[in-house]
Amino acid sequence: MGQLAQPRAYLVAPDSFKGTLSSREVADAIARGLQEAGAEADLCPLADGGEGTMEVLLDALGGDRVAVPAHDPLGRPTEAPYGRLAGGTAVVEVAAASGLGLVGEDERDPEGASTRGTGELIAGAVAGGANRILVAAGGSATTDGGDGAIAAIREAGGLGEAELEVLCDVRTRFEDAPRTFGPQKGAGEAAIARLERRLDGLAAELPRDPRGVEMAGAAGGLAGGLWATFGAELRPGAEFVLDVVGFDRRLAAVDAAISGEGRLDEQSLEGKLVGAVAERCWTADRALHLIVGTLALDDAETRVGAATVAGASTPDEIAAAARGL
Repeated sequence: MGQLAQPRAYLVAPDSFKGTLSSREVADAIARGLQEAGAEADLCPLADGGEGTMEVLLDALGGDRVAVPAHDPLGRPTEAPYGRLAGGTAVVEVAAASGLGLVGEDERDPEGASTRGTGELIAGAVAGGANRILVAAGGSATTDGGDGAIAAIREAGGLGEAELEVLCDVRTRFEDAPRTFGPQKGAGEAAIARLERRLDGLAAELPRDPRGVEMAGAAGGLAGGLWATFGAELRPGAEFVLDVVGFDRRLAAVDAAISGEGRLDEQSLEGKLVGAVAERCWTADRALHLIVGTLALDDAETRVGAATVAGASTPDEIAAAARGL
């Protein structure tokens, strides 16, 4: 008798389906489908510097959440967490205090929304003893160039000895933020023009000019404002997270990878997680399968380099898509 074939093994490495499922929930659903099909799964939930990054880093590295009084994008008092990791590192997620998910669709105010709450979280992390603060910059409701955050940090006494690293989920330049992200935050053409003028004015007043700097447009220019004012390092968030979770080592131990996100579109290829995962799978000669909530990218398999692309939006649909691989 011949030997029985070993079950196929997959690295399950999705992003969150923004607003509906966390990356852990998506990974669990994929794993359920794989197990029902007799395959093995190494669960590796991911984030790209946007919503869910704090959860992924806490899961990978250990740590706890610290609640801080803050203000939401519209200036309403709230309480938001930052993540406290070992060795004096903190994780501040812009979406936690300045996120688009904190305002209703009828409340969106792209010109009035402020990153002040993010600055309050950064100040809270400094007060808590952090010497290195990772700012996960995606998912904001704001296009203020970081003006609100800068004011809050200064009012709290500055950063002291702490250093900032901004994990960016896009490569967008500072001056391009209003036109690129304004529409999803509720800005029409007239508002976009006003936001562009406002960011130009802010750039001229900052200690150094963030215009033309790649990734400085993340979180409506917050990344550029922190770079210009406090010398923050701008880093591709997806690459940072992939390195933290040991993605390359884990990919080498499996037959293929499964990733995905809530919406696969042009931005997926511009600094988002799926693009970064695809590059690493290509380098490692491992097939990549994608499961996405909404497919809005023509010729997705060819452009992303995926073996298959399936649409699924609920845990049961996601499990069924994985079961069919």
